[in-house]
Amino acid sequence: MSTATVMAGIPATNLSLYRAIRFKVGDPTALVTLPTAAGGSERLLIIRDIEMERAKRHARADRVHCPVDFEPSGGLSGDRETATAQSVAECLRARGVTRVRSDRSLPLIYAHFIEKAGLTLECDTEMGVLERRAKDDEELAWLREAQRATEGAMQRACETVARATASADGTLTHDGAPLTAERLRTIIDVHLLGQGYENPESIVACGAQGADCHDHGHGVLRTGEPVIVDIFPRNRKTLYNGDMTRTVVHGAISPEIARMHAAVVEAKRDAIRAVRAGVTGQSVHEATLAALARLGFHAGQPTEPRIAVISHGTGHGIGLEVHEPPLLAMKGPTLVVGDVLTVEPGLYALGIGGIRVEDMVAVTATGCENFNTLQESLVWK
Repeated sequence: MSTATVMAGIPATNLSLYRAIRFKVGDPTALVTLPTAAGGSERLLIIRDIEMERAKRHARADRVHCPVDFEPSGGLSGDRETATAQSVAECLRARGVTRVRSDRSLPLIYAHFIEKAGLTLECDTEMGVLERRAKDDEELAWLREAQRATEGAMQRACETVARATASADGTLTHDGAPLTAERLRTIIDVHLLGQGYENPESIVACGAQGADCHDHGHGVLRTGEPVIVDIFPRNRKTLYNGDMTRTVVHGAISPEIARMHAAVVEAKRDAIRAVRAGVTGQSVHEATLAALARLGFHAGQPTEPRIAVISHGTGHGIGLEVHEPPLLAMKGPTLVVGDVLTVEPGLYALGIGGIRVEDMVAVTATGCENFNTLQESLVWK
């Protein structure tokens, strides 16, 4: 019984397909992997005709075709996506395929025409998931590059806060105008645009706003209050993401904020020391919780109801999306070589604000590689 695999969609948005072919295009595209008589496989890429020559040079495929190469007897639709799906079904039928396996991202229109051709289609919910987690050398290089760009933006942001001028009422000014969360986000965006990155709305949460770990922040920044800065840009060419968080305080740092920050930094170090292939995401998260508890911050501890101990997991996978498997949290799966993870413990105090510090690491057989080099102090002058 002949079985093939199919991945399809628009590579610019179907990131699993993009990873498989490493070719960014905004048109319907399909990757058909067919068994060969020698027991191997052949990767056929079906793509719009005007993209074929570029795909032959850059895409990861053995052969490149356009839909008309597999035109069914009834002809192809004038709709580009429909025509691509029709050609996939005809390619499979002509090659004697009887069973097709696909991943969770297959658009329904491809499933429709595959089944209409009389083929058996199986959705393999785990197809490509582990492969996407285990980053190869090219992906690791792209993620390192993204994190370096993120560090540059982070340094610019935190130094802008630290070097601002405090007005009599405690609000900060920069270049003669109020320094707001919105203005600092624009500074971050412009910096990253010049580096070739697009940047979703960064978190710039000052004071009490930072007590909600996903409040993006708004309004004027103030002296003496912690400012959480969380930046997660995407490289416009490679599509791989950076992600890091630092916390900065302008002016005097209260003993409570200093204590929280010291605990978060130590918890991050303990979590990173726990990361290696073969351990679970849960065990890394438990290392974080143990470090915070050792320093007096106990999860669910009623004696300090104002302070929430890491109300989120310790971290998550990252790659083509900012949030990918695996999670560093309870029930987190076993880590594999090539997993790239964020490690981002935090403490959040009602009425005061939050502290979060985040690095990106790549899992190795014996430990991990930390992509970050930027300092993690509250002081950035």
